[in-house]
Amino acid sequence: MAETDYVVLDPRFKPLIRFSASVQRLYHGCAWAEGPVYVPAYRQLIWSDVVNDRMLRYDEMSGNVGIFRQPAQYSNGNTLDFQGRLVTCQHGTRSVTRTEFDGAITVLAATHAGKPLNSPNDVVARSDGTIWFTDPTYGIDSDYEGHKATSEQQGAHVYRVEPDGDVVAVAADFVQPNGLAFSPDESLLYVSDTGLSHQSDGPRHIRRFAVGRNNSLSGGEIFAQCTEGVFDGFRVDREGRLWASARDGIHCYDPNGALIGKILVPERTANLAFGGPKRNILYICATTSLFCVRVAVNG
Repeated sequence: MAETDYVVLDPRFKPLIRFSASVQRLYHGCAWAEGPVYVPAYRQLIWSDVVNDRMLRYDEMSGNVGIFRQPAQYSNGNTLDFQGRLVTCQHGTRSVTRTEFDGAITVLAATHAGKPLNSPNDVVARSDGTIWFTDPTYGIDSDYEGHKATSEQQGAHVYRVEPDGDVVAVAADFVQPNGLAFSPDESLLYVSDTGLSHQSDGPRHIRRFAVGRNNSLSGGEIFAQCTEGVFDGFRVDREGRLWASARDGIHCYDPNGALIGKILVPERTANLAFGGPKRNILYICATTSLFCVRVAVNG
């Protein structure tokens, strides 16, 4: 029954879902599904199968799945910039790239302070033309998600790419920064830290920063603590609620930080994206599969 796909922890969660809408598996066969991005012009979802070094494409109208790019340089997080171009984090090249409309690949960021980045993980665009990304070490820790290498950075940071190409470190007090997203008005930046993967008592939370006029960050307090595994990727809906991946599914948080409900998924989730013409289809990347569920909110 579809009702068993949901856990209501607060009455505020009930209007956001429809108990008749079940979680559906759209594709199975990935090694590590990640980085979904919805492309409205083509009604397609593109996502990364990191370990298999490929990017896949789901056609919303036909239901078909095919290869978008292979090899894909162990791609992870993806987003669209405000011109509709695909922006991708690549573990293999330790860079953030942009796919131009003619198919050419432009490198947006590959170094900071003259040294290679670790392995860019997730990325988001801001309306002022800047690109923000996280740079943990997962892609260089072993050959599983990239190419094993020694970090040449002084830690794992959050970065901003300016329109002129300058790469600026904006937050340097993370263990392993991972997912990130802006609030609807772009006044807040949320960033998850999955440092529990490298430290027995490491962080497994999402932090919230205020974004200043000059794109400086302040605050950085803990917004939410993960109760099942760690937070990886997440998205924010139009009302500012945060939908985050966790071990048992998708956790929904009110803008005040309260966990109000869950969408249960049969595999460990990694990331998600709102899609469909009305942005009310939640696409979920979960280990070996791509899932979807229709919700009563808009991304």
